[in-house]
Amino acid sequence: MFRKLLVANRGEIACRVIRSARKLGVETVAIYSDADEKALHRYFADEAYRVGEGPSLKSYLNVEAILDVARKTGAGAIHPGYGFLSENADFARRVRDSGLVWVGPSPEVITLMGDKVRARETMSAAGVPVVPGTLSPVAPEQARAEADRIGFPVLIKAVGGGGGIGMQVAEGPEQLVKLVEAASERARRAFCNGAVYLERYLERPRHVEVQVFGELDGTAHHIFERECSVQRRHQKVIEESPSPLFVDGLNADVRRQLLEAAREAARAVGYVNAGTCEFLVDQKMGFYFLEMNTRLQVEHPVTEMTTGLDLVEMQLRVAAGQPSGMDAEALEQRGSAIECRIYAEDPAKKFMPSPGLIEMLAFPEGEGVRVDSGVQGGYTVSPFYDPMVAKISAWGTTRAQALERIRGALEVTRIKGIKTNIAMHLKILASDAFQRGELDTGALERGAFG
Repeated sequence: MFRKLLVANRGEIACRVIRSARKLGVETVAIYSDADEKALHRYFADEAYRVGEGPSLKSYLNVEAILDVARKTGAGAIHPGYGFLSENADFARRVRDSGLVWVGPSPEVITLMGDKVRARETMSAAGVPVVPGTLSPVAPEQARAEADRIGFPVLIKAVGGGGGIGMQVAEGPEQLVKLVEAASERARRAFCNGAVYLERYLERPRHVEVQVFGELDGTAHHIFERECSVQRRHQKVIEESPSPLFVDGLNADVRRQLLEAAREAARAVGYVNAGTCEFLVDQKMGFYFLEMNTRLQVEHPVTEMTTGLDLVEMQLRVAAGQPSGMDAEALEQRGSAIECRIYAEDPAKKFMPSPGLIEMLAFPEGEGVRVDSGVQGGYTVSPFYDPMVAKISAWGTTRAQALERIRGALEVTRIKGIKTNIAMHLKILASDAFQRGELDTGALERGAFG
């Protein structure tokens, strides 16, 4: 095991990684920007160093500054967390070329799975179901013929994108070319890559993902699924495990096939370390590969709470050349867990971010409750970064008990000085649709939760 770890991230995920590193006796180095001078992760680590100004490009995306801190501190490894540089193959390669350990999959796998078209081609060749669509980028003049072949409505997606950026839905041919051009331009601005491709637009699908983990010996495991269908602007808001589709043994054959498809996807690319295969599930229980996230996911706590695993500890062990320590044969999922992402935003104003000073903060405690956060009272939520301030999760022996506990936890949470989406969470959780597990990716924005 390496002696010292640099965490190339901020906020709750930086604190989370530091916690597991400490369990293994590994010293930790944090980085921070001017906007995060009073951030919790700075004080939680053994050492902390400034890497630049508030904007991400001048701090958390400043590769040279981050590598310079690693060299100065004698760090032996870098954990990228999620977001920022976590799926940047060039950064991963620079880390390795600097003689440091990269806590994650290889740069080659990050490159392959980061290209959505190549990922679709690879999964299709491996026998993993993919959404019908193009297996190569399309130009505006090709779009009509391809869309006619796929069938309207079609989804226009960025080849190098993520997080819904650049995504457009064309209901018919009259708007197709204009939307392809708009999606391409937005993708060019966001990812420096204007290539787009087409997929069949699935009506009211569910978003179900599978946690996978690859060992150094080539073994690939699945660690069950997570339901991520409650979303706003293609960004997840509430996640749970297991999916309501599979609670109490429902649809057991479909679940088995889904989990095996995710494991086969990981095997097909020689995946090592933690990753997630995301799928869309249609109204007839057909499932289709969407993408693979080559990093730790925001919602990993619900997997940990239902399995007893520490995914970050497993990541660090495998990065250090050791087995993960997971006994796949004995692995079982127990109970249900639900996670709510608490954002500094105003749902009444189209989820407009609400940066500002947190005047008072009180998080819940209690049996089965977990809080992941990187903020404290007196901290100023910056406009420079994602406005998530905490993840509040609850576990129960049944989904009903997990639901009762998460509602109770949110009801006693107090955050003053900024607007949050806590009231929205409580409304969703109290709705008949959520309690029955009737979810799809458009449900929140369609008003299905009341």
